[in-house]
Amino acid sequence: MTSLTWLAPGDPFPPTSQALDDPDGLLAAGGDLSTATLLNAYGQGIFPWYSPGQPILWWSPNPRLVLFPQRFHLSRRMQRTLRQGHWKFSLNSAFEQVIDACADTPRHGRSGTWITPEMRAAYCQLHALGHAHSLEVWHRQQLVGGIYGVRVGHVFFGESMFSHARDASKAAMAMLCQLHTTLSFELLDCQVESAHLLSLGASNLTREKFEQQLRMLTTRYSEAWPVIPPGGLSFCQAACFAEPVGD
Repeated sequence: MTSLTWLAPGDPFPPTSQALDDPDGLLAAGGDLSTATLLNAYGQGIFPWYSPGQPILWWSPNPRLVLFPQRFHLSRRMQRTLRQGHWKFSLNSAFEQVIDACADTPRHGRSGTWITPEMRAAYCQLHALGHAHSLEVWHRQQLVGGIYGVRVGHVFFGESMFSHARDASKAAMAMLCQLHTTLSFELLDCQVESAHLLSLGASNLTREKFEQQLRMLTTRYSEAWPVIPPGGLSFCQAACFAEPVGD
């Protein structure tokens, strides 16, 4: 790719093969954050990520980090922690709180946030329309962790997560993967590689293999995710892992 594709609002995305030849895979700039554009992007394995003051930037990483929920690695120590019942969980009950916490929580080695007011508004609209979801972790009525993302067919595209207590974001991932059958998703998109996500069982796919998965999974019908209030879920209520992994 010799030059970056610039999009006007409503323009189709270029083929992902035109992304820059590096792992991050910058594909295009411009366009808009409308619901139709975002759902079209996710269905093709494309997502927006940009900093304040930049144009909207669209990415298609190669390789792509994914997690098959049944391969989630939950250590015995973490299982014991979860089964103690100190944390409770909810679903789709505090989406705006989760996205705000993801924006406000400091990240190691990073300053600022990519969750701009425009991004926040776009994902809250997706949530209102039933396309974006959150899973929340609570301790004594306090929100201490969570994850949010976009669901298309049987794929959940994880966008961001946060933790205000040790292992709370890991607990959110564990519960999400425990519920994957109930929530009708077979693949969790983690976007780009991190040591933390690899330790939880995520693995890399080439862009070609990832897009093959999307073609199979994003067209499958799924029921809407329910709203479960705070305290309405505990780890022990979810199906237990068949065989604990790790120590």
